[in-house]
Amino acid sequence: MVSRVSTVAFEGVEARPVDVQVHIAGGAVAFTVVGLGDKAVAESRERVRSALIASGLALPAKRITVNLAPADMPKEGSHYDLPIALAVMAAIGAVPVDALDGFAVIGELALDGTISAVAGVLPAAIAANAAGKGLICPAPCGPEAAWASADLEILAPRSLIQLANHFKGSQVLSRPEPALRSSAGPQPDLRDIKGQESAKRALEAAAAGGHNLLMSGAPGAGKSMLAQRLPSILPPLTPRELLEVSMIHSVAGILAGGALTDRRPFRSPHHSASMPALVGGGAHARPGEISLAHNGVLFLDELPEFQAQALDSLRQPIETGEVAIARANHRVVYPARFQLIAAMNPCRCGSANEPGYACKRAPNERCVAQYLGRLSGPLIDRFDLVVDVPSVSAADLMTPPAREGSAEVAARVGAARKIQLARYAELGLEGVVCNARAPASIVEEIAEADASGLALLRDAAERLRLSARG
Repeated sequence: MVSRVSTVAFEGVEARPVDVQVHIAGGAVAFTVVGLGDKAVAESRERVRSALIASGLALPAKRITVNLAPADMPKEGSHYDLPIALAVMAAIGAVPVDALDGFAVIGELALDGTISAVAGVLPAAIAANAAGKGLICPAPCGPEAAWASADLEILAPRSLIQLANHFKGSQVLSRPEPALRSSAGPQPDLRDIKGQESAKRALEAAAAGGHNLLMSGAPGAGKSMLAQRLPSILPPLTPRELLEVSMIHSVAGILAGGALTDRRPFRSPHHSASMPALVGGGAHARPGEISLAHNGVLFLDELPEFQAQALDSLRQPIETGEVAIARANHRVVYPARFQLIAAMNPCRCGSANEPGYACKRAPNERCVAQYLGRLSGPLIDRFDLVVDVPSVSAADLMTPPAREGSAEVAARVGAARKIQLARYAELGLEGVVCNARAPASIVEEIAEADASGLALLRDAAERLRLSARG
């Protein structure tokens, strides 16, 4: 007899159906797992064996074969523990076979039979709902799964014994409720910035249109402070954006307690980050910083200090809004539509543009050229706004706080975003929520310049040597 339990394998943020098949037959005593699984899948047999024994079930002294179909699809992760255990329990008659037919199962087992949290529960729940099935998942992940659909049947047990008692009717598991993460205190406010009115205006324009912004200035001028306050003036995530972001964070395993948040992501990797850390990759093709910043902000401080190869790897995702990670046996695509904010010093010394400053290493112009030489022209060309952030004087620091803070600026940004949403909805462009995402042909249509405007554009292009993209 062969018992079957449904589960999933993850390809990016997509959950592909996997059929767990268990066959128990006479012969030499063995417990074999086949189906192109990784090390975590191979080790699941020991976790399953110990969990079943701790739950009061003894494995029969027979040959147990577990097949994960389709056999040519790579299987990665520890979330196959629970479906394997339930398929074995169904094969030995510990749970009714038909009770598992309408469920997809995902979860990791501890040696004492408790069910531990795993990554990817939200994509698994969405896939199960699309297939017309319910979901069995760990109790800590239940609030995350509940976001998939109000009609999705969810069982979120804490242990194998709880689940077995539920199927026997001696214990009833209630459906978990969706959880929303409470805000961890107020966000940094623009009112904290003294001076830098031009930079604040550029930050507001970048927030309103979703544009990439590069800030260049002396150390201590407030570039990092400005970038850290950008999330405070951005509108909250829409329900569609919230689902997209949460699916990526679910696959990455960074949804705390299964609770979602409507705050836009803000990722600020250190300049020592490698290319796989930024764009994604590694042994299991995990999402990188640009995908974790999807529908949010990616802030690169000390931009020229990043590896040149890592920075140039951002060029294509900035254009396409997604990143494809190719491996020998599979290809994974992650969403990566982020707003790039970068900060840099004008030179290694940081003060080349200050009046009266003479660089000790070389003439100022040479020092600036050597430092900027670390950045490729095509990358710089992808910044929509470039603003100089000069040093702040002591007099500026002693002035009272500005009257206008993040709340007032956020109101203007929100109004501008509503205008853009209405504009692109009227043009039938779904998914275009701001000017930065609009196709070039549409930009020419909605912002047709008059004669004087065209003359200004022509002069600026010739004087600044702008590219076609610029």
